[in-house]
Amino acid sequence: MTDNWDKRATMQQALAMVQAPGQSIAFGGVTLYRRPMAFALALLRHYQETNEPQRITLMSITAGLESDVLIQPGMVRAIRTCYAGLEVFGLAPHFTRAVSEGDLQMIEETESSFAYGLRAALAGVGYMPSSAWQGTDLLELRPDVKTVEDPYTGEKLTAFPAIQPDIAVIHAIEADREGNSRIGMNQGIDRELALVADKVIITAEVIVDKLAQADIIGTVVDAVVHTPEGAWPTSCHPKYPLDGHAVLDFTEKSFTDDYAHLIEAWLEHHDLNGTAC
Repeated sequence: MTDNWDKRATMQQALAMVQAPGQSIAFGGVTLYRRPMAFALALLRHYQETNEPQRITLMSITAGLESDVLIQPGMVRAIRTCYAGLEVFGLAPHFTRAVSEGDLQMIEETESSFAYGLRAALAGVGYMPSSAWQGTDLLELRPDVKTVEDPYTGEKLTAFPAIQPDIAVIHAIEADREGNSRIGMNQGIDRELALVADKVIITAEVIVDKLAQADIIGTVVDAVVHTPEGAWPTSCHPKYPLDGHAVLDFTEKSFTDDYAHLIEAWLEHHDLNGTAC
């Protein structure tokens, strides 16, 4: 990176932002759409070479391939999400095994708990009250989520704690040098993540001099990495569709001797086998 307004960075510079153990990393996109796959694979390769970072917590409204490739080597301590899987392609294999064997802490979230947690962070308060989860067993699964009494009505409410990830990694269709980014119509919770995370990394299909309109403003962005096909094998509409054959390969080879070769091929696809990561 050069001038303060120029947020362009290499993948290696972006990876340097997430080396501390125990950090929380939030991934943008939704399940198999616009996931920051190139970044996740670069982080995987860095872990394979350095054994860092360790004990990370992953956050995502819905977790998919980008999370599963990081869970496999044991670098993830916990994951907080509403859903972890591969949609029509079935279970997320490494997530499923790690949780069932007690190697991964699953922090249960729902759409409401994620939404209120983000609202609390956006408001600058420690929690956001809601009637959600009252009358359910979810409070037993999440003892960190407290119950409070509305001082005006006496109603029992759920106090959802603020969600503030250390790092948010979001894949954009297009970005400019200042970090302004366009992410398309299916935005998930990406704009909110960009506002509440301590640091924001954008991987972008294309970097231009200046965007006329942006979904994420550059003032909250710390690094922009030029990453063509950075969401592959997930989709990035309208740039390219989901590569279903690659996802099927992943599910079929996850616990076989061919899995390492598959990951190497994916790293090669993203040009991550050299010194760049």
